[in-house]
Amino acid sequence: MVLCRIYGLPLDSVALFLPHHCRHLSRRSILYLLRILRAGDDRKSLILHRGEYNFVILNAFPYTSGHSMIVPYEHLDRLHKLPAAAANEMMALSRQMEITLIELYRPDGVNLGMNVGKAAGAGIAGHIHMHVLPRWVADANFITVIGETRILPELLETTYQRLKAKF
Repeated sequence: MVLCRIYGLPLDSVALFLPHHCRHLSRRSILYLLRILRAGDDRKSLILHRGEYNFVILNAFPYTSGHSMIVPYEHLDRLHKLPAAAANEMMALSRQMEITLIELYRPDGVNLGMNVGKAAGAGIAGHIHMHVLPRWVADANFITVIGETRILPELLETTYQRLKAKF
């Protein structure tokens, strides 16, 4: 069974998820996105919403509670390659997520953005995705900066349930 026409790798050759903070991610990480889309268990895969051109997924290794990503179904490495309809939907979903995060978490601000290319810090350099995450004044503290550890006020499952209810 061919999972991805781009690479032509069979489903059983796909590795388990590699955390976003790894320095080098192989094409297997890109295939992870395809695997979770086909898994059929959105709750387990942390998929909050499936649109026509993009899906919304909760980041399994969040910087803050509510850290989500809008990911196009189409495998593209540059934003300018994304068809207009998909780009419009990505922006609409980003706006919806911003509103939802403000309503649910009352942050001091919201980060929206993407890292395009390995040199820009993209965890999955070959597949663009938009990050949307709530931020608070002084949410980066000693344990975060020095210990490289995140302290989250709620379980990932709780975050999923709260956000899923808004889609």
